[in-house]
Amino acid sequence: IKLKFVSEQSGVLRRLQVYKHCIPLVESGDLHLAKVSEIIGLLMLEARQLPAPALAELATLFVDVIKGGSLSNGKSLELFSTVLTALASSKESLAYGKGELNGEEFKKQLINTLCSSKWDPQSVIHLANMFRDIPLSGEELQFVVEKVLRMFSKLDLQEIPPLVYQLLLLSAKGSKKTVLEGIISFFNQLDKRQKEEQKVPQSGDLEVSTMPLDQLRHVEGTVILHIVSVINLDQDLSEELIKHVKTEQQKDPARALCPFSVALLLSVAVKHRQQEQIFDFLKTSITRSCKDLQFLQASKFLQDLFPQQYDVTAVILEVVENSAFGWDHVTQGLVDLGFSLMESYEPKKPFGGKAAEASYGLSKMPAQQACRLGASILLETFKVHEPIRSDILEQVLNRVLTKAGSPVSHFIGLLSSIVVSAPLVLQSLSSKVTETFDNLSFLPMDTVQGLLRAVQPLLKVSMSVRDSLILVLQKAIFSSDCLGARPLIALLVCCDNLRTVTAINVTDIPSQVQADVHACYNSAANEAFCLEILGSLRRCLSQQADVRLMLYEGFYDVLRRNSQLASCIMETLLSQIKQYYLPQPDLLPPLKLEGCIMAQGDQIFLQEPLAHLLCCIQHCLAWYKSTVHLCQRAEDDNEEEDVGFEQNFEEMLESVTRRMIKSELEDFELDKSADFSLSSGVGVKNNIYAIQVMGICEVLIEYNFNIGNFSKNRFEDVLGLFTCYNKLSEILKEKAGKNKSNLGNKTPRSFLSMGFVSTLLTALFRDNAQSHEESLAVLRSSMEFLRYAVSVALQKVQQLEETGQTDGPDGQNPDKMFQNLCKVTQVLLWRYTSIPTVVEESGKKKGKSISLLCLEGLLRIFNTVQQLYSARIPQFLQALDITDGDAEETDINVTEKAAFQIRQFQRSLVNQFSSAEDDFNSKETQLLITVLSTLSKLLDPTSQQFLQFLTWTVKVCKENTLEDISCCKGLLSLLFSLHVQYKSPVGLLRELAQDIHACLGDIDQDIELESRSHFAIVNAKTAAPTVCLLVLGQADKVLEEVDWLIKKLTSLGSDTSEESSQASNQTQALEKGVILQLGTLLTVYHELVQTALPAGSCVDTLLRSLSKTYAILTSLIKHYIQACRNTSNTIPGRLEKLVKLSGSHLTPQCYSFITYVQVSESLSFAEEKKKKKKEAESAAKVLRETKPIPNLIFAIEQYEKFLIHLSKKSKVNLMQYMKLSTSRDFRINASMLNSTLQEHSTEGAENEPDNDQVRTHLAAFTNSFTPLLRPTACRYM
Repeated sequence: IKLKFVSEQSGVLRRLQVYKHCIPLVESGDLHLAKVSEIIGLLMLEARQLPAPALAELATLFVDVIKGGSLSNGKSLELFSTVLTALASSKESLAYGKGELNGEEFKKQLINTLCSSKWDPQSVIHLANMFRDIPLSGEELQFVVEKVLRMFSKLDLQEIPPLVYQLLLLSAKGSKKTVLEGIISFFNQLDKRQKEEQKVPQSGDLEVSTMPLDQLRHVEGTVILHIVSVINLDQDLSEELIKHVKTEQQKDPARALCPFSVALLLSVAVKHRQQEQIFDFLKTSITRSCKDLQFLQASKFLQDLFPQQYDVTAVILEVVENSAFGWDHVTQGLVDLGFSLMESYEPKKPFGGKAAEASYGLSKMPAQQACRLGASILLETFKVHEPIRSDILEQVLNRVLTKAGSPVSHFIGLLSSIVVSAPLVLQSLSSKVTETFDNLSFLPMDTVQGLLRAVQPLLKVSMSVRDSLILVLQKAIFSSDCLGARPLIALLVCCDNLRTVTAINVTDIPSQVQADVHACYNSAANEAFCLEILGSLRRCLSQQADVRLMLYEGFYDVLRRNSQLASCIMETLLSQIKQYYLPQPDLLPPLKLEGCIMAQGDQIFLQEPLAHLLCCIQHCLAWYKSTVHLCQRAEDDNEEEDVGFEQNFEEMLESVTRRMIKSELEDFELDKSADFSLSSGVGVKNNIYAIQVMGICEVLIEYNFNIGNFSKNRFEDVLGLFTCYNKLSEILKEKAGKNKSNLGNKTPRSFLSMGFVSTLLTALFRDNAQSHEESLAVLRSSMEFLRYAVSVALQKVQQLEETGQTDGPDGQNPDKMFQNLCKVTQVLLWRYTSIPTVVEESGKKKGKSISLLCLEGLLRIFNTVQQLYSARIPQFLQALDITDGDAEETDINVTEKAAFQIRQFQRSLVNQFSSAEDDFNSKETQLLITVLSTLSKLLDPTSQQFLQFLTWTVKVCKENTLEDISCCKGLLSLLFSLHVQYKSPVGLLRELAQDIHACLGDIDQDIELESRSHFAIVNAKTAAPTVCLLVLGQADKVLEEVDWLIKKLTSLGSDTSEESSQASNQTQALEKGVILQLGTLLTVYHELVQTALPAGSCVDTLLRSLSKTYAILTSLIKHYIQACRNTSNTIPGRLEKLVKLSGSHLTPQCYSFITYVQVSESLSFAEEKKKKKKEAESAAKVLRETKPIPNLIFAIEQYEKFLIHLSKKSKVNLMQYMKLSTSRDFRINASMLNSTLQEHSTEGAENEPDNDQVRTHLAAFTNSFTPLLRPTACRYM
């Protein structure tokens, strides 16, 4: 070969023959690779010596070889790239077909031919590599890139990563957007196909076509690594990636943020300077997706237009799931994103109030959903990726400690989920948890409680964690710098759970740890250990009141879980109560209240919460008698000792009960003449005494009722105790009313337990047993006691609704709370439906009736159940329906059960409407409407029951002339909330607007309106401002929907993808929906702008709403201007009709309305000026009130400006429908001017003003011209 190349120019043909022979030889695979490389290297050196025609022939040969699929190892392609490069630099004319081309053009034709031909899948990678060495123009590069991307689908999955790598290197020349878009789109399609195949049951044929999931995930992971490595070399690629996803997100979020692209973004974010930019984009996308979903779920009109809803949160959680297939490069990005979401959208702490906890209730706000997503990302990542667990746990604990000043409930909730998901896994990370315990004393109380509850499962399996916690707390509980009761709470929590922890030797806590977590419980060792803790806790009984209070609240739970500690706990409580108990049987009062308070200077503090102590004793004794005592009947050894404190307690409680009934208020130094103001020491002391005495009475009421076994004497004692309680309660209310103190108006929190409240209500209202009738008659005879029982139930439900728990035993047990709620609801529902408010005692004392309290309680319960027990709503409704008690849980139809309850309240509401005017109860009607609104959320919007309820609501609004403002507002709000779930409310708004117009009259007093009325609820008292503002508020919501749709239209209009035909169909549907909505809304405003609305909120709101309407009309016109630029389509006839409607039915009326408003304001201005003589203030007020007018005029003119643009683009004269108003000039109203001049001249003649007065009058005279000018003048202010 070398000899051939030495010869003269005449040997060109021979050299060409050598090339033609060597190419097949190199591709044959018969030669050693070293020889192949040597031959190719020699041929490449000599190729540049070949003349242009020979290069052209050689290049054509290569194209034929590639088209024929003869390439095997692709080594010869190195020579092809050299030939094409040499050919491109040739200026010689070459024959091509019937014409001639220069070297560059010839190369372009060859590449075009090559990219248009069929490629062997095996040679695609070699070809992609070859094109990197060829100088390509932008157009040629685009051809090549698109060809390579088309080949993806024809290659084996394993061959994709190396091809992607070659393509990314090739993108250094350009076409970065096309490369990234193609790669992301390809893997998005593969993911979709994989999901579809998983949904369909696999048949024999399908198994062949199914790609293995793990193989796909590993290929995706490798491709992401390749992209990240290339981005390290080429930063422009990362910027192009971000630009691409942002652009696509505007068009189609599902295509922009698929699992592959999100994983890619997270991988890029970890190592590059764009981290903040990427996270901001992802967070914005997440909140936007949440808002869009919320928007769609609230409107049936939008749901019909967008049946498929894209949820980015599901996509990101899918990325976490996919990352289990070795995507280690994604995990750090997931962790950073999770914490970023939780910190950006954490619960906000209101000024001076407690943070809104997210641990209970539904997360409905987009920010809450984003925060919840962040927690889910971190939890799932913790489960899947072992190497990152330590980092996640450390970051969570650090945030709990360092963010003590702000709410950390979301981080504590995440920690709890992590511990629950894998307590055994956390044993290896327990050192991080124990380090946190050292800082417990410095954390807020809520944080301490939450943190310890979160790590409870870890205490059960890790002896080292438990030991370190106990040691830290035992040291801290008596240290001088200990803050309050934090260590105490921690010890209580530990003691509460020790029964279920593995055993340890109490004599040597740290060293004697049993390693086997599955060992049998050593109850003796645990009991000894608990007794040691209780010894420490007993010393806490000498500390401040809040420490003692928490101790009393915690003892019951400890006792309930550790029955072996009964003797120790009961003896502790007995010794404590003896300090305040006076044993002399005739001494009144029976307890030393003065020992419960402490004075520091002028200030008085509660030292011993005596009522809480007695409450703890009562509950512990009741539990002991019902549980432990029964178990120990057989154990004669312990009986005498146990009976001792049991008998002591019973005798003590019996004596206290008897003496409390005999005691007068004077015995406690409390009577009507006592000082209860909170500004003096005596007043504070009396308040403390009063609350303690009331609490003691309540504790004794519960005790005597429970042990009474329906004894008449016991129930008389209960009533006697209530009499004492009620006297004090009335005095406190009376004093609070006189002092007008907000603190005094707060009812003290009841000491009755939720379980007892449900038992008491059932006995009072539902117990029909003959044997109980006589004793219950004692309690039922007191209406005050019945009202008190219902009031306490209401208070308990309110506490549950606000905090997720109640005071007393099982207050934090959701199962028990749910059972009690069901019982209370049954009673309240029966009482309300059986005895209407009208029938109830007419001469009752001041205060709410029992029926009204029942209704208020039901409303709170329905809200609470939907917030806290949404998963148990079927069981709740089942419990209320006593006729269907045997139905299985699976058979419960929530809509049917809810509809049954709704019908009961519908009957009550109809009775209210049909009652005489004197019997109409506004408060009850409002509550009924709110109850119906709450229950309607349980109905399926597609069900027949929902439609029936909507029809009934419409009928009620049409037939009842309701003049009560609050009831009218509630009823119309209910109507709107139902209507939007069925269809768009624009038709309803039009009828209401017509009624408002007919009711208030026209702005032109000469016009007589038809006396038509669609809704009787719209009358002279309710039309303005109530109904008018509600209609405008709902119209604004419709405008927001339309605005959202127009934005979607704009993004669809810019979509030029392959699915553009589908997008075009959707665009037409959206355009039709938008125009129909706006067309009907224009008729609503057409009625309202002709209505003689009273000055004030209605006029201002209407003017602002009109401005928004014109702004949205302008957005729609801009969309059609853009559409005309992109395509040659003409504007639809619907749009022309909409423009015509706005020109004939709205704009002229708007100008008339503006004139009406200004004349009205000028008259009120003149009256005000005469009354107050404060011209400057009056002028400023007028200017402020007329500010919406120039905004409206500007919006109208912007609309007309873009109409002119659209007319030019579309060749359709849309301005023919718009009439220029005479209100646009600056002409002065002559008659008004003359009257003003005469008025001022008269004043001048009478008063002979000095110079200062002249200036004042001139200023007033100038101001008086403002209302005389037509509206456009305001535009230039």
